Amino acid sequence: MSNFNAITDVSGLLVGHFTCAEHASGVTVVLCPKGAVAGVDVRGSAPGTRETDLLEPHNLVERIQAVVLCGSSVYGLAAVDGVVRWLARKGYGFPLSGGKVVPIVPAAALFDLGRGKTFIPPVDAEWGFKACEAAKGGAVGMGCVGAGTGAIAGTIKGGVGTASRKLASGITVAAIIAVNSLGSVINPATGRSWEMNEEIDNEFSTLREKSIILPDPYNSFMPTNTTIGVVATDAQLNKAQARKIAQMAQDGLARAIRPAHTMFDGDTIFALSTGKKALPQMEGFFASPQAQGITEIGHAAAQCISRAIIHAVFAAESMGSIKAFKDL
Repeated sequence: MSNFNAITDVSGLLVGHFTCAEHASGVTVVLCPKGAVAGVDVRGSAPGTRETDLLEPHNLVERIQAVVLCGSSVYGLAAVDGVVRWLARKGYGFPLSGGKVVPIVPAAALFDLGRGKTFIPPVDAEWGFKACEAAKGGAVGMGCVGAGTGAIAGTIKGGVGTASRKLASGITVAAIIAVNSLGSVINPATGRSWEMNEEIDNEFSTLREKSIILPDPYNSFMPTNTTIGVVATDAQLNKAQARKIAQMAQDGLARAIRPAHTMFDGDTIFALSTGKKALPQMEGFFASPQAQGITEIGHAAAQCISRAIIHAVFAAESMGSIKAFKDL
């Protein structure tokens, strides 16, 4: 495990939350001010996204400056404008003539409408700006913060979680995720998280042995879901390789949430590469000497996603009638 067991263990990344408990929503931003190569995989059937087409390998821009995870569904994407403004004031972005920049900020939103004081939270650009102002390295807040403030995971409280690991090659892989899933994060046969076996260094110690009986749905069925996140590595990747890492990372989501990628989820995973370390080169039959390195990073990214999902649920606090794992 790396220093903080968080996505900030990837050098160059900062994380900030803006939390509005009254309106049960918020924003989480992952900043990479110096730029990061990025890819994305959108697998749910009800996504709410921004700037994802730009991440296609054949498109122009190579590096982005932030990813935003938004609550408040489509309304939450307004917060991205504040992140763009913050980056522009700092001079971070796609370089233009005359010293001008255009910050590139992909984003995804989850559906938490109607869980707070008003059906539509008063989200605006200021939420994103404040999340940037709060961004830092080191330990990352988990549970009912940022984009996970009003999140629900199946029939229990969801939230934000993060995890990391260091590979034998010295490459760091990490994830942060906001869990707001239609599917369950708990195996009903055992009352425990599906992917508890992925634990590293006793990280789930306080709740490892706890098992619960899942509560019934808290109200009539509403398609109000979506799990969104970011995986990152300090390995040097191009856009196509970053996209492959995002695809493989979705496997961790599908193992830890069942079912996943449903018609009512907009499950979206971004992948970032800060490019601090070269990919290991492997000789062999295959033409690509980097293929094994990509495979190892993608597998680790999936593991980090699974572990981050468990941390999100374990760290969550009960919200009204929605009970947290720790309170069941």
